[in-house]
Amino acid sequence: MQLRYSFRLYPDTGQQMALARAFGCARVVFNDAVRAREDAREARQPFPTAGELSTRLITRAKRTVERCWLGEVSAVVLQQSLRDAESAYRNFFASLKGTRKGPKPGPPRFKSRKDARQSIRFTAKARWSITGSGRLNLPKIGAVKVKWSRTLPATPSSVTVIKDAAGRYFASFVVDTDPAADRARMPDTDRTIGIDLGLTHFAVLSDGTKIDSPRFLRRAEKKLKKAQRELSRKQKGSKNRAKARLKVARAHAKVADARREFHHQLSTKLISENQGIAVEDLSVAGLARTRLAKSVHDAGWSAFLGMLEYKAARYGRTFVRIGRFTPTSQTCSICGAKDGPKPLHVREWTCSACGTVHDRDHNAAINIETAAGLAASACGAPVRPGAILAQREETGSHGFPAGPRAT
Repeated sequence: MQLRYSFRLYPDTGQQMALARAFGCARVVFNDAVRAREDAREARQPFPTAGELSTRLITRAKRTVERCWLGEVSAVVLQQSLRDAESAYRNFFASLKGTRKGPKPGPPRFKSRKDARQSIRFTAKARWSITGSGRLNLPKIGAVKVKWSRTLPATPSSVTVIKDAAGRYFASFVVDTDPAADRARMPDTDRTIGIDLGLTHFAVLSDGTKIDSPRFLRRAEKKLKKAQRELSRKQKGSKNRAKARLKVARAHAKVADARREFHHQLSTKLISENQGIAVEDLSVAGLARTRLAKSVHDAGWSAFLGMLEYKAARYGRTFVRIGRFTPTSQTCSICGAKDGPKPLHVREWTCSACGTVHDRDHNAAINIETAAGLAASACGAPVRPGAILAQREETGSHGFPAGPRAT
């Protein structure tokens, strides 16, 4: 399984200038590739191949006066930018044909130097290395200081240098992990759990455990409003506006980092304690169009379920999604009687058939576990799935934390 391990970088002034130059060159090559494809489409000609684009936009362009500065950065960075453009077009056409699942992406757009996220990628051919002192040595950039928060489990195959909207630099390493070794790290257990996600509580488990919602965005809303108000009063194009924009970006980054850390700790805890996990396939996009949109986005259900899914695949656990139209809140978990829909303000209800008083969320979590078929597997039946690939967009894999992180 391929995972990404992300670490904070602290480049000095000269290295920041070199990285900005590399970001700009990669962006120009990407835009030139998109322009060449669009010109061929308008002229009703076949798209140029990747080899033709590489020769025209990199090799020959370096010899011209207009693009001679492309030679100041690593050639691997430029080649990877062409690969990104090729992958973007491939995904777009696959989505049009219906062979690609998920939301349909639009055609590749031109990148801007004002984009919130800038990135470049170095493969093994770039001959990047980690020095003995723990610095990341990048070609034509230098040895950059790295804040190592954990040890890499294997030799990485590539590294992506990212600059986010808050002006922070990160190095994201792609590492191939050993599935057998990962599964051996997890304790053996026959427990299964059903999870009902909500807004009053972030999650209610079928064993009765209720996990409060941290509401990171709501807690920081006053500070964010003040920073955004200060930004709106600054003159466009001024240095003070740039400083205010950076302040807003850092405030949002702090909220996002806290939410991501909460998701990682909770998902790892659930994976380590349970062999099978069942959740409901929520329509987050639909809920985000209601009056609860801000609270839904603040909870981050999609990101949390994505972490549960890839960690279950990594550690040999079972992860099941049940249909979103399953009447988990309408069915009695004791007798199975269906008592009809209920408004959201009803948090407790009494079954008309057996008279049992149910907590709405706890009853739904039990029904989710039952609908997934995990309750019958807790007696010893094998529930370990086959290995599947994790999402490549995941930029941090905390794995199984030790010591205080597990709490």
